[in-house]
Amino acid sequence: MKVVLGLGNPGARYDATRHNAGWWVVDRLSYDWKFGSFRRDGVALAADGTVVGHTVHLIKPLTYMNRSGAALATFSGWEELDPARDLLVVVDDAALDVGRVRLRPRGGAGGHNGLKSVEDLLGTEEYARLRIGVGQCPAGVELEDWVLSSFSGPEEQVITSLLPELTSAVETWLEDGSDEAMSRFNR
Repeated sequence: MKVVLGLGNPGARYDATRHNAGWWVVDRLSYDWKFGSFRRDGVALAADGTVVGHTVHLIKPLTYMNRSGAALATFSGWEELDPARDLLVVVDDAALDVGRVRLRPRGGAGGHNGLKSVEDLLGTEEYARLRIGVGQCPAGVELEDWVLSSFSGPEEQVITSLLPELTSAVETWLEDGSDEAMSRFNR
């Protein structure tokens, strides 16, 4: 069993924001893999199916970013999950230029409250994360305001054109692990 947890905030107000890049990726995975519509599962939206021989669960927390770990905690079977091998968290990164991609097998939260919440639940930093660059916060703008702002038209185009490649990156993570996915897709 593999879990891909896409971080974001629920509600139409947040759909197009930088903070929801993780949801965009998980939505695209569900579409590309023909998993169908997401269904409510506790404090998350979930879709699942089989990809490259693995049972894969896609999860989008409905808890808001700062409590993302709570959505994972309500997922049945999470206690049996080996985070270092079976969990990929997809998250926005305001320290990376728009469209930059960083997949890592482990690491700190880097100030990201969604990742902090996941790490608090798991008690470890040993899980893969796929960081999607959403643009660096401009001087004089609060980080919270920046990540809750919408992409410009050209920035949104960069992110949406990247989605098919990210599906391939996640498939590589599923089949060959983090190291291979890093070497092929980090940019």
